[in-house]
Amino acid sequence: MDHFHYLNGQLYCENVPIQELAKQYGTPLFVYSQATLLHHLRSLKKAFEEAKPIICYSIKANGNLSICRLLGEHGAGFDVTSGGELYRALKAGPKGAPIVFAGVGKTAAEIRMALDAGVLLFDVESEEELWTIGRIAQELGRRAPVALRVNPDLPPKTHVKTDTSVKGVKFGLDIETVVEVARAALGHPGLELMGIHMHLGSPILKTEPYRQGAEKAIRLIEQFRQQGHNIRYLNMGGGFGIHYRRDEAPPADAYAQAILPAIRATGCQLILEPGRFLVGNAGILVSTVLYRKSTGGKHYLIQDAAMNDLIRPTLYGSIHRLWPVRLPPGVPDRPPLDMNINPDQGNPFLDFEGSLRQDVVGPVCESGDFLAKDRPLPRMEPGDLLAIFSAGAYGMSMASNYNSRPRAAEVLVTDATHRLIRRRETYDDLIACEECCLLPAGRSQ
Repeated sequence: MDHFHYLNGQLYCENVPIQELAKQYGTPLFVYSQATLLHHLRSLKKAFEEAKPIICYSIKANGNLSICRLLGEHGAGFDVTSGGELYRALKAGPKGAPIVFAGVGKTAAEIRMALDAGVLLFDVESEEELWTIGRIAQELGRRAPVALRVNPDLPPKTHVKTDTSVKGVKFGLDIETVVEVARAALGHPGLELMGIHMHLGSPILKTEPYRQGAEKAIRLIEQFRQQGHNIRYLNMGGGFGIHYRRDEAPPADAYAQAILPAIRATGCQLILEPGRFLVGNAGILVSTVLYRKSTGGKHYLIQDAAMNDLIRPTLYGSIHRLWPVRLPPGVPDRPPLDMNINPDQGNPFLDFEGSLRQDVVGPVCESGDFLAKDRPLPRMEPGDLLAIFSAGAYGMSMASNYNSRPRAAEVLVTDATHRLIRRRETYDDLIACEECCLLPAGRSQ
C-alpha cells in the first residue's frame, strides 16, 4: 500500500500535488510519504504481534535522519552496517533504541564505537571477526553481545547480487562449521554468544525460504544451548519483498506464518531488520523531461534523473513503474500491469494517442544510464514531469556525484504539508572536501 494517487489527472503524495513540490524544490526530487512509512511499520508489528518483535530499521535502505527519527519515534530500532550508519542511528535516536551491527568488514574503530554505544548485538560474519570483537571487548573490560550470522545454504531466491544465503557468498558462517565456531567461543571472557542471525537476501518474494531458514535456526539454537550458550535472540533479518510492478509481494502476515513457528519452538526474542519493506514504496523520484530522440529504430525519453540518482535499474536490472505526473487526455492513471506487454496486441492501457515504447534515460555519459528500457509510455513533452515509483529504498542511499552531478533534494509529505529533509547539493558542495588541496593560481607544486 502507498499513498500516491491520481486526482483529476494529477499525481498526489497524500494530499499534496507532486507538481507543486517539483515547482518549489526542483528536480530530480525524492518525495516520501509519512503515511506510507508508518502504515508499513504498523502492518509488520501487527503481523508479528504474537512475538513482540524488536524491529530494527535497516538504515542502508535510506539513511535520511528525518526518516530514521520518524521510525524511531514509532518504536523502531536500527540495523547498521558501518560506523557511519551507527552514527546516523545515534543521531536519529531515540536514546536507548536497540541497534544491531551487521556487515562483514567491521574495523577495530567501528567495533569500539559500537561497544561504547551499547549496541544490542554484533551480527558476526567470520571467525576472525569474532575473535577481534572478543579481544577489543576484553581490552575494554567488557563482554561483547554477539549473534553468529549463519549462511543456511538455501537455493537461489533473488538477484545474484543480493542473495546472501547461497553457498559461495561473502556473508555469514557456513552452516557446516558454525557449531564448532560456537563451541570455541564458549567461556571467552570478551564474548557472550546470545543469538543467531539469518538474513537471507533481498527482495524475497516467497515465504518458503524463511520457513526453511527458520527450521535450520531451530536446530542450531538447540545445539548452541546444549554447548552452554544462553541463546536469547533469533534475528531473521529482513528482505521482505515489495510491489515494484504491482501486487507481486506477499503481505507481512504471510512472512509471519513462515517465521513464527521457530519463535514458538525456541522461545527466543525475534529480531527483524526491514528496510525496503518500510521505505521502498513510500518514496518516488520525480524528474523533468528534457528532450525526445529517435535513432536506430528506438525512441528515447531523456530526462534529468540518472543512474547516479537511482542506480538499481543499471546495477540489478530492476523494474520501476514510471508514469507522467500530469496525465494527457485519455491516458489511464496507472501503467500497464505487464511492463513488457506488446503494444501491438491492443492492450487497453496502451490504446491512447501517441503511445509508444521508449527507453527512459538520463544525462550521465554512460550507455548504462537508464531508468527503464522499451517501456510503453504516453507521448511526453519537454518540461513534463515523470514519476519513478518505489524509489524510497536504495535510491538516495546509493546515489553518487558521478559526472559531478549534485545529489537530489528530499521532501517528506505529511497529509497536506511538506518539508525539505535534505537540500539539493550545490556545485560548491561537490568540491567542499577538496578545497584544502587547491593551490593559489599560478603556482605549481
